[in-house]
Amino acid sequence: MRHTPLLVLLAGSALALGACGGSGSSSDTGSEVDTGQLGNTGSGTDATATGPVTIDGAQKGGIVTVLTNTGLTTTIDPAEAYYLDTMSIDGQLITRSLTQYKYDPTSKQMVLVPDLATDLGQHNDDYTKWTFTIRDGVRFEDGSPVTAKNIAWAIQRCMDAETFPTGPCQYYSNVYFRGGSSYKGPYTAPNQKFTAVKVNGDKLTIFMDKPFPDMPYWGAFPANGPVPLGKASDPKTYKNHPLSTGPYMIKSFSPAKELVLQRNPHWDPKTDPARTAYPDGYDFKTQQPSEKIDQIVMSDSGSGQTTLTYDNLLAPDYQTMKEKSSDRLTLGGQPCTFYWGPDNRKITDKRIREALSWAYPYKNAILAGGDIPGVTAVPATNLMPSGIPGRTPYNVTGREPFQTDPAKAKELLQQANAMGYDITFLFRSDDPVSVKVKDAIVKALGQAGFKATPVPTTIANYVADRGKTTSDINVRSASWCSDWPSGSTWLPTVYADTDAEKTRSLGANYSVFSSKAVANQINQIQLLPLDQQPKAWNDLDKEVMTKYFPLFPTYYGGVVMAHGSQVKGMSDDSALGMPTWNTMWVGR
Repeated sequence: MRHTPLLVLLAGSALALGACGGSGSSSDTGSEVDTGQLGNTGSGTDATATGPVTIDGAQKGGIVTVLTNTGLTTTIDPAEAYYLDTMSIDGQLITRSLTQYKYDPTSKQMVLVPDLATDLGQHNDDYTKWTFTIRDGVRFEDGSPVTAKNIAWAIQRCMDAETFPTGPCQYYSNVYFRGGSSYKGPYTAPNQKFTAVKVNGDKLTIFMDKPFPDMPYWGAFPANGPVPLGKASDPKTYKNHPLSTGPYMIKSFSPAKELVLQRNPHWDPKTDPARTAYPDGYDFKTQQPSEKIDQIVMSDSGSGQTTLTYDNLLAPDYQTMKEKSSDRLTLGGQPCTFYWGPDNRKITDKRIREALSWAYPYKNAILAGGDIPGVTAVPATNLMPSGIPGRTPYNVTGREPFQTDPAKAKELLQQANAMGYDITFLFRSDDPVSVKVKDAIVKALGQAGFKATPVPTTIANYVADRGKTTSDINVRSASWCSDWPSGSTWLPTVYADTDAEKTRSLGANYSVFSSKAVANQINQIQLLPLDQQPKAWNDLDKEVMTKYFPLFPTYYGGVVMAHGSQVKGMSDDSALGMPTWNTMWVGR
């Protein structure tokens, strides 16, 4: 995710932008979040949930202002909404999908419930055929009815990986759906036959090439929601104004600047088992300085009373709010791993990659970025965070939490005959926090025997520049989050060989790692009995890190969000580390 990876996600102040979980116990880090359950996004389901949803004491009215520094810099086309914020905003406020998540205040986790489908789907014995019945009474914002054909078209168009190179479908629909591995999509290959989906009235049936028991979870992604047929969903224009089927529709959108939402008059709460629409609208403002965001929310005056941020508070501001206004803080886990990904095409010597992991200034970079050790930044070892089923901790380097060792880095560089090796990485020159992190990294790399060459970009261009396959940079800062609680949303995405030279896309593989042996093992695990897969994913996670060391985690994520005193009902969406939009209202 959840840019599942869940997705790729958009999160973290320490130069990281990624996409989108089991059981475990808290580790002894002094953390204020449950660090033993970071990847446990919740596995509860309720196939019988129905609408409308009401909240005791909630009232309609008011506009909620949402401030973010680096958010909403990517497309909001449902086919490519694979960052934490675009998935959350698209999926809970604007568009609907086959299934969705509903916040459970008792468990404080997200529960999978139906959305456009009347249940969570019906499958055959080996999970190679899924059928969903599409409910009546759902309409687009223009009043036209939503049908199973609209969802079938959405599924088909999303599988066009060339048109939607950063979308999630290439990791799930193209992998599992019938013919998906060779299907190029309706825009790239309009004459190619598509056989994965069949529509019969209100019945939508999806055929698989291999078992896909997680289809109900995949169904919750915006990519599996309705899209108008034909030119109305032209990718060139639809990316800035997808037609709403949810409680709010787009009034205006200027990417990387502002998104304004207003009520969708054709949304019927009786058809929706999870969403509410208490505020009159939302005004998302991006590229706001982090210090400014914190001050507006902390002051709680004027419009600040109806303002929230899904960015993490800077460490000093968190301490202030914790002491003075703890009731306006929203803390929680985030199923995400932040990492540095050396470009394995360029940094081919494993010893240099290992040296970089010893040179990296974990604690100083975290502090420079305003993050809070043990709260929004938790020591990491495995690629997969705690709480993922089958996950057991490993530590292939033997590094202590947040340990930097320039002497160890120099030793490895000397072994590789690579003293003074040049590391080139991006930073956001228009973001003061990113500049501070860059400075900490440059200093540490120099002390460890590397040469550091930071490359400037902007908040608006960071994601696009990082994804360029021909860029001069040789390290990428990234993150990845659970799309749902399974190792199947980690290894097949983070290590997916996209054939970057040919496709001009990295997908979610920001270390550009390629191994036929690992690809074969991933395919074999996907065919194992369900009860054997969790351990197999964990074993492969450890094997890849031990044998290849293609990347190194810098920390696991947590969230410290804040809101004004008139924003009520805001909790942490544990599946995304975002606000629970559907539990919120404006108080008086």
